[in-house]
Amino acid sequence: MLVQKIHHVAYRCKDALQTARWYEQHLDMKLVLCIAEDTVPSTGEADPYMHIFLDAGQGNILAFFELPTQPEMGRDPNTPVWTQHLALEVGSMDELLAAKQRLQNAGIDVLGPTDHALFQSIYFFDPNGHRLELACNTASPKMLAALDAVKWDMLEEWNQTRKAPKHAAWMHDGRYKEMFQ
Repeated sequence: MLVQKIHHVAYRCKDALQTARWYEQHLDMKLVLCIAEDTVPSTGEADPYMHIFLDAGQGNILAFFELPTQPEMGRDPNTPVWTQHLALEVGSMDELLAAKQRLQNAGIDVLGPTDHALFQSIYFFDPNGHRLELACNTASPKMLAALDAVKWDMLEEWNQTRKAPKHAAWMHDGRYKEMFQ
């Protein structure tokens, strides 16, 4: 396999200092590196920036760019807000529920937990308007095998019809609770 892991994922932020402090305070993600330049190394264009890197655990890095000379950041108006998000894994349901309580205690609106059969999730927004998901895995090996067996059939059917295939409807209709005991 060519790709070994994700080196980092980068998003834009409104305020690098505020973003670094928010992620440390609410998600325990430590600031590990800052890079600032007046010129973009890859293109050579003059565009000052602050690039911050946060530790997302197990060698994963979440990065942000503050771009003070660019127009105010926005989002794609043609993409529903629930679509673009960053999902971060937590170790247990207890951790997920504790994180939800901690976020709510800080005045952050949290949706969930939502049962996705394979995992449970909560959703909220960072101070830049990026949607975040904290997820706790709950899948059994049998569930994963059942999904693996139908993945290509589902994708082929979707490609032909652009309608949701029903091969794995059990995930959200609750049948998984009986099917995979």
